Amino acid sequence: MAVERFGDTGPVPERSYRVFEKNAYYYYRTREGIDIGPFDTKADAERGVNDFIDFMSHGPKSAQALMQYSPQVA
Repeated sequence: MAVERFGDTGPVPERSYRVFEKNAYYYYRTREGIDIGPFDTKADAERGVNDFIDFMSHGPKSAQALMQYSPQVA
């Protein structure tokens, strides 16, 4: 089920699962394309996603700070 995020307008984009495994560790990928990890377990990575979303929801300064590490920025 596609749900519009707070502040989003227009059609709801397709969502992807953020957690993935690489070299026996778990990571998650942000909307900005940044891989965060490693985590020892999938559950730890999923908690990390929730913590990250909570952090980002506290204002635009959080998002601006993260964008400086985005691979699209050169």
